[in-house]
Formats: sequence, C-alpha cells, structure tokens
Amino acid sequence: MAEEPKHDKKHSFVQKVWITGGIFSLITVLLLLFKATFSVLILLLAGTLIAVFFRGISEFIKKKTGWKSGLTMTISVLGTILIISGIIWLIGAEIQSQLSQLSKSLPSTFENARRYLNDSWVGQEISEKISMQRTNGKMVDIFSRFFRTTFGLLGDLYVILLVGAYLSATPFLYTKGIKKLVPPRRRGKADEILSHLGHGLQQWLTGKIFAMFVVFILTAIGLKIIGVPMWLALAIIAGFLNFIPNFGPLIAMVPAVLVALSQDPQTALIVVALYLLVQFLESNLITPKVQQHLISIPPALIISAQLIVAIFTGIWGIILATPIMLVVIILVQDLYVKPMENKNHHSG
Repeated sequence: MAEEPKHDKKHSFVQKVWITGGIFSLITVLLLLFKATFSVLILLLAGTLIAVFFRGISEFIKKKTGWKSGLTMTISVLGTILIISGIIWLIGAEIQSQLSQLSKSLPSTFENARRYLNDSWVGQEISEKISMQRTNGKMVDIFSRFFRTTFGLLGDLYVILLVGAYLSATPFLYTKGIKKLVPPRRRGKADEILSHLGHGLQQWLTGKIFAMFVVFILTAIGLKIIGVPMWLALAIIAGFLNFIPNFGPLIAMVPAVLVALSQDPQTALIVVALYLLVQFLESNLITPKVQQHLISIPPALIISAQLIVAIFTGIWGIILATPIMLVVIILVQDLYVKPMENKNHHSG
C-alpha cells in the first residue's frame, strides 16, 4: 500500500515533463511559423493601410452626404485616381524632367562631394572609411539585407494592391470571419478591438499623409528660395520619404545636399539646415497636433522596432514599423492592460 503513492507521484512527474515538453515544442513551432510568415503578414498590413485610406475617405463622404457605402467607396477610389492623374497631367512633365536630370547629375555630384571631402583631413578619413567598407563588401551586405523584399518589388506591390482592393470592397466579410474564430461570449470584445485597431490606423494614416504633404510644401518653398536646381523633384522625394520615420528624412536629404554641393559648400549647409528645420517642425508641431488623440509611441521604440523588424522583412519593416507598433500597443492595452486595471479597480 505504501508503494502506490510513490508510483502515482512518479507517473504524475513524467506526465508533467511530457506536458511541459509539448508546450515548449508547440511554442517553438509557432515561433518558427511566425518567422516564416512574418514577411507576408507585413504585406497584408500594407494592404490593410490602403484599405483604411479608401474606407476613411468613403466614411467621410458618407457622413457628409448620407449616401450608400457602395457609392461613396466608388467615389473614394475614382476620386483618388482622378486627383493623382490630374496632378501628373499638370506637373508630370516637369517632375519627370527633373527626376531624369537628377539621375543623370548624381554621378558628377558624387564626384564633387568626394572632391570637397578630400580637401579636409576629416573628409579624407570619411572617404577612406567608405572605400574600405565598399571594398570589404560590408556595405553591400547591409544594403542587401535592409532593402530586400518578399516577392520582389513588383510582386510585393501586386500583393499589397490586391489585398487593399479586396479589403476596401468587402471589409465586413473579413472582420466577420475573424470574429467567428473567437468564442461567442468574447465576440463583442473582438468587435471592439477590431474597431479600435481600424480607428487607430485611420488616425495615424491621416496624420502621416498630412505631414508628408506639409513636408513637401515647406521643402519645395525652401529649395526654391535657396535656388537649388531640381527643387520640385527633391521636394517630392522628401515628402514621400517622410512616410518612413527617422531614416526617410535622412535618405531624402542626401540627393538634395549633393545637388547643392554642386553649386558650393555654403548652399549645401543651408540645405542641411532647411531639412533639419522642416523635420523639427514636422516632428514637434505638425504631427503632434494632428495625432494628439492617437497613442503616443516613443521615438526610441520606433527606431528599435525598425531595426528589429527590418532583420526579418527588409525594407518593408523599416517602412511599416510604426503601424506595427501601433497595432501591438492597441492589442496589449485592450487585451491585457485595461482588463487588469478593471480587475484591480473592482477588487479595490
């Protein structure tokens, strides 16, 4: 009779070991699956942002007019296409001419920049470091890692546009499918979280597009006043790249400084000051004002997310790190923080 409890205890211990091992194996499989599919999830998020853009315009028109959703969505899509086509028709030739001129002048501007650098010992050190990195292949390796895509650039764009089109046309079909995966008693909460995610992404995207437009206008005015050639093309590059936090403005500054350097170093310094001023205004005045009701994400957290996600997904991770962090923060708040606060409040 005394041996029976020991046998049960031994059997119970072995069972716990198997259960623990099974749990760790399941977690490992899920993590490997997540890593393998993360690049695809990023593209789905990009497509979702396109759908959020069109749905946001559609809801705004519906709110103002009371028209049906199908009609407002058609107006949203066709109106966007017509506006972009009109802009291209008005200034497309000038933009194309300046972009072509910019691409042709970049080799000579690089050579001018190298010559200016070699005039000082600091510049010579920088030039030697760049040459060494290029010779060792490290620079190429870094660029290939951070600027790779999932299915190639055209393939990625096709997936993004296709997902965006389907989500724009029938969003409720997909949200209903997600809610069916949740137990019936939790579907109300799931609906609330999906609504919160959609509203948060819509607010962020609205603020981002507005900030990009303001950066384009301010940069265009500044470059035109300074007298920098190809100012319109450079301003458009600055506006578009402002979508990428932290790294985008720095990348946009490079061609502008190189073009200004082809005139003289003083102009290049003024251009650097202009870009820094525009980014200061955008980061401290424009974006906080537009997104004042949005969840605040610390800049250091965005940079960390960009670097970490870029390791797995390349350029799309750098571009979409902010909406990824926004989604994660909303999910953590709605699924963990708020329930814990409510629980503590009721227990108190």
